[in-house]
Amino acid sequence: MTPVLETRNITRDYIAGGIVGGRRIIHAVKGASLSVEKGKTLAIVGESGSGKSTLARILTLIDPPTSGELLIEGEPIDISRHGVSKAMRRKVQMVFQNPYGSLNPRQKIGDVLAEPLVINTNMPASERADRAMAMLKKVGLGPEHFNRYPHMFSGGQRQRIAIARALMLNPSLLVLDEPVSALDLSVQAQILNLLADLQDEFGLTYVFISHDLSVVRYIADEVMVMYLGEVVEQGTREAVFANPQHAYTQALFAATPRADVASIKARLARRALQAAG
Repeated sequence: MTPVLETRNITRDYIAGGIVGGRRIIHAVKGASLSVEKGKTLAIVGESGSGKSTLARILTLIDPPTSGELLIEGEPIDISRHGVSKAMRRKVQMVFQNPYGSLNPRQKIGDVLAEPLVINTNMPASERADRAMAMLKKVGLGPEHFNRYPHMFSGGQRQRIAIARALMLNPSLLVLDEPVSALDLSVQAQILNLLADLQDEFGLTYVFISHDLSVVRYIADEVMVMYLGEVVEQGTREAVFANPQHAYTQALFAATPRADVASIKARLARRALQAAG
């Protein structure tokens, strides 16, 4: 089966500095290779500055790679030479960390959802409105929300709207960049469950970028760990979490508080001993 998404030795370099201080090359992504099958979720994990968001911009056809190959459904993509066609734009969509920042505050939600159809299709207005209304229902919102503005919604509702907009063009691939990190824990769980349901219903493929290992453990099929622009570990969720091989992965896991009851009780006991001592 042809992967929905594949990269081969992708690199991304930036030139920093100027005339006075001299120029230097920053290697933001160094030879990243990955493959994601239809209906699966690849989680990309790493601290700030690891290169994961830079890679996301390449995967979503925002920035071209400096070198390497990007293939979507087996088709090689080179936006630096050929740009992005409407057909390819329909296949790949992105959901950002801050839903309010990605929504036009002056647009009603119905117009926000219909806009991708206006830009990328010849669909008549009545059909666009019907599709927008149906997508609102898919993400757990109702007809009463159609004519409201973004500021009238909670953070979780806005993220639902952002997800709905991303799905308006029936994409094959959804890249989600820290989509729940700005939300409360209970709302995070709701959005993650929604994403899982939508993936099952539409056969979606996800690239899920996060620094939150508890979220990754819940949603991922495959895990890729990045450090200073390099992929240092890659494997199934079970393999990576059960037996991380790279020293950075081990340190990352060790620095993350576990959320099970026994671990929480142990942390509380240690704190009590420290306070008593």
